[in-house]
Amino acid sequence: MSIKVLVVEDEEAISLLLKYNLKAEGFTVTVVDDGDEALMAANEMQPDIILLDWMLPHVSGIEICRQLRARDETREIPVIMLTARAEEEDRLKGFEKGADDYVTKPFSMKELVARIHAVLRRTNPGTAVNVITFGDIAMDRETMRVTRADQSIELGPTEFRLLETLIKRPGRVYSREQLLDRVWGQDIYVEARTVDVHVGRLRKALNKGGLVDPIRTVRSSGYALDETYGK
Repeated sequence: MSIKVLVVEDEEAISLLLKYNLKAEGFTVTVVDDGDEALMAANEMQPDIILLDWMLPHVSGIEICRQLRARDETREIPVIMLTARAEEEDRLKGFEKGADDYVTKPFSMKELVARIHAVLRRTNPGTAVNVITFGDIAMDRETMRVTRADQSIELGPTEFRLLETLIKRPGRVYSREQLLDRVWGQDIYVEARTVDVHVGRLRKALNKGGLVDPIRTVRSSGYALDETYGK
């Protein structure tokens, strides 16, 4: 089950960045841009975690956090504050009002995602999803173990990251360039055909014993995990 994230952010560029990247990580994302909407959305959708901007129009994020903690329906929802304020006094004020963590802008998405999982493990261990399943494939991101039909699958680190990318968004077609950025990193130069080599290795490992190939090749576009396979 996908983790539900409520993003409360009034800067459109930041909210779009958060929505795009968090969805790419497999989260279900709802975005609102003011405090009243945040309180309403938190009550109605009961998110697993809230990313709350400090500087909001009309009502500050700190006040929203206080109100969330004052309500029975939202008291237990973990909150990560997003803010440009880096002073210790401000951080302490956020924690005093009930924030579970504090991320200073500008931040990297990798750090933010790691903080989300850390907060969920601490506040609601049952929600922090480390095991992703798709059909008869299961991958444990914490132990880096993969099984298919209850049989262990041996994958190298690159093949593991490749499968992790594909399994988060079954059916989505990733171009070779997108896979290079997500699996190898934007700062590393690797030829696009390298993706084909590692997809081949991943297929060989997953399909051992003549099992059905769950990876779909989309000509002139890239690769996807076949969404019909997991049904």
